[in-house]
Amino acid sequence: MSGQENGPEGVLLVDKPQGCTSHDVVDSVRRLYRTRRVGHAGTLDPMATGLLIVLVGKATKCSDRLMAQDKEYLGEATLGVVTDTQDAEGAAVETHAVPEIAEAQVRAALAAMVGDQDQVPPMHSAKKVGGRKLYELARKGVEVAREPRAIRVSEFELLAWESPRIRFRVRCSKGTYVRTLAHDLGRRLGPGAHLSMLRRTRSGSLDVNAAVTLTALGALDAEGLAGRLISPSGLLPQE
Repeated sequence: MSGQENGPEGVLLVDKPQGCTSHDVVDSVRRLYRTRRVGHAGTLDPMATGLLIVLVGKATKCSDRLMAQDKEYLGEATLGVVTDTQDAEGAAVETHAVPEIAEAQVRAALAAMVGDQDQVPPMHSAKKVGGRKLYELARKGVEVAREPRAIRVSEFELLAWESPRIRFRVRCSKGTYVRTLAHDLGRRLGPGAHLSMLRRTRSGSLDVNAAVTLTALGALDAEGLAGRLISPSGLLPQE
């Protein structure tokens, strides 16, 4: 969808590559669509790939409602190494030998983490405490108390267990830190763990299979770019 008078407008589904920030994607979309009015509905960490919902023009007003929907991810947790960021981008702060763990133990640990729960945001996150982003404090070696937030893990499915790696699929509520789930899973199993891969596959009814890569987007002409924009009206959950 595109407004001729007010510039481009609509929802753009992008398959974010590894190594760039969500803001990098927003900047790329701003250049391609020649508009500053671009946002997104839910950040992905630089390490993560997959579905990033980019909002162009008046569609930015739908950010909160689109962000409120459940998310689905494919991920991998690597046992035996705990990092300061809880993912592969951080520095190792603990290393432990990985004992023999049966698949049934892994399945039981995942099952125990399904349901409503409180999750403490990691220090390396963009959440603000006292007006400061936590990761800014973490980079200075400062750790502060964080209020837990209510989350829900609807599904936590084992896809493969090949020690020390656990591949999984998780469906969870907005605001859930999957790297913290991986960290907590490692604690449950004993040797600790960090998130070594993450890919967002769904957000509400939106699927990464309908998304476009930045490379493919950059190859489109003006008509093709306009054709990738979706009207937000059919994407919002009914109230």
